[in-house]
Parts: sequence; C-alpha cells; structure tokens
Amino acid sequence: MHATLLLCAGVARAVTKILVIKLGALGDVVMATPLLDAIAAHHRDATLHLLTTPAFDRLFASWPQFAVSSFPRSGWRTNVAVIRWLRQQRFTRIYDLQANDRTGLWCALSGAPERVGNHNRYPYTHHPTSAWRGQGHIFERMRAVLASAGITAIAARPQLPCSAIERARVAEWLRENGVHGQRLVALHAGASPRWPQKVWPYFAQLAGRLRAQGFVVVWLGAAADRARNTALIATGDIDATGAFTIVELAEFGRHVRFAVTNDSGPMHVLSAAGIPLYGLFGPSDWRRNHALGQGDRALACVDFDPRFRGRACGDCLAAIRVDVLWLRLVADGMLDR
Repeated sequence: MHATLLLCAGVARAVTKILVIKLGALGDVVMATPLLDAIAAHHRDATLHLLTTPAFDRLFASWPQFAVSSFPRSGWRTNVAVIRWLRQQRFTRIYDLQANDRTGLWCALSGAPERVGNHNRYPYTHHPTSAWRGQGHIFERMRAVLASAGITAIAARPQLPCSAIERARVAEWLRENGVHGQRLVALHAGASPRWPQKVWPYFAQLAGRLRAQGFVVVWLGAAADRARNTALIATGDIDATGAFTIVELAEFGRHVRFAVTNDSGPMHVLSAAGIPLYGLFGPSDWRRNHALGQGDRALACVDFDPRFRGRACGDCLAAIRVDVLWLRLVADGMLDR
C-alpha cells in the first residue's frame, strides 16, 4: 500500500486527506496540471481535493481523482469561509500551488500539520531551501516545491482531458464551419486588457501570408478579443471568438497544424494540445513565462533588438518582424504541404 507518513507528536500517521490550492490565472492553472497529475500519482491511496475559483472549477470536471471546491478569489468573507471550511475538512497535507499572502494565511490557519509551499518560511513545513524572487520559470520552481515533499516524477506537459461530449462539440463546430480536415492555423492576437504591450502588431500581415500558402486562418479569443478579431478577419478566415470553453480550446488545438499567439492564457491552453506553438514575447520574460514544452519556439524582442535587453519595454514586440517569424516557420517545416 502506497502512503506518505507524517510524524506528529512521535506517532507515525498516514497522510490520507490531501488538498491542492490553485486559484489562477488561466496560464498558471494550465501549467499546474502536470503537478496535479504527479500529486495524484504520489498519493494514490489518499482522498484528494482541489480548491480553485469558480472560473476554473469546470476545467477540472474530467479529473475524477480530485473533489473540486471553489470559492470567490477576493473579499474578507471569502477568507472567513475558506478558513472555516479548511478547519472542518481536517486535511493532513496542503499543497499551496498559489503561494501568495492570502493562501499563506489560509495554510497558517488551516490546522493541517503539513503545508507545502513556494516560500522558505512559515507557514510552510516543506519548501525549497532558496527564496523565490522570480529567478526562473515558475513550473521549474513548482517542481522544486513538490520535490521538497518527496514528489520528483513530474512531466512537463499540460493535461486538459476532455469528455466525449466536449470532443463531439468541437467536431460539430469543425463540420458546421466546413473546415474539418483542412490545413488550419490558429492565431490569437489578443492579450490581457491589463497588458496591451503584449500584443504583436503584425498579425494581419502574417495571416495574409498564411492564406496565400493555402491555410485556413482561425482567429481565437474570448469576448474581450472580439473587436480586434473582427478587424483582422478576411474572406476565408474563421472567427472562433468565444466558440470554445477552456477544455474545448485544447481539443480544437489538436486539429490545427500550428498556432501563433501572444503571451496569453490561450497560449498555455493550446500547449496542452501538443502542437507546435509559437509564442511572441515583449514586456514579459519568455524564460519565466513560455508555454510548457514550447520554450524552443518562443520568440522574444530581446533576441532581435539589443535596446530592449535588461529593461521593460512598451512597443518592443515590433522588433519581431513578420519575416523573422516566417523564416522560422519555413525552417521548422510548418509550411510544407
């Protein structure tokens, strides 16, 4: 029988009730999915719970290993409700994969004897020895967090399993739009409204070249991307704005040849499809933010204009010219028939 033992007051006790905390944002949640897989495999005989926010509880509907609970992300009433819930549940170990001040408070008041987290200080009983200052990719840091609790077998591939119903919905969308089996390329030209500097200015030019090569361009995005996509769409393109849930977007990604995105949540979701994905980075550091398994396809402005090295930038994404990306697509065989 596989069990993790907890020493408490000199008595060996099995760690039987596990909680994982992961609240957001979208990209961080997607990158946490292989960590959840590793935790579930390590604690095969335990009862597993996941605490998230309402925005992501449906994402984990196809994860039978975890009982999913969600609370709003902000507000003092949420703090009180979560702490009361934690103490009632009597967890034996908490994996705090959020590791901010709020979740640190929850862990401190949870009553759980073992608390695994990112910071080498109270309230965590298991943590990396070094302090975290954003010095590397967050996924590698989370690997170190789990290693401090004895979990080392962690794949660097996001997992967004979907149900048969979700697969059928995506297949129906492809049929309705007449693109099933065609040469599809997915483009996401948007970014968080808080980060307009993350928007690459040459998506229209790229799309024109792709159409000339016989690709069907599919524009992805949520409601906030609708106006931008409407302005970019040309004859023959497909508007998929708001068409898919998070899990369905990953399933749709399995039907495209490759994708090009800004540094955004959809970039991470599409990485779960296992397709070639070209992420464009300007004000954010690709070394800390690239999609899992796609680091060799990240294009950063600092690689093409030395003026942007070592400092934040505004319009630096313009340094990544269309020709630069196009030559990379050619070299990687993405445009081959």
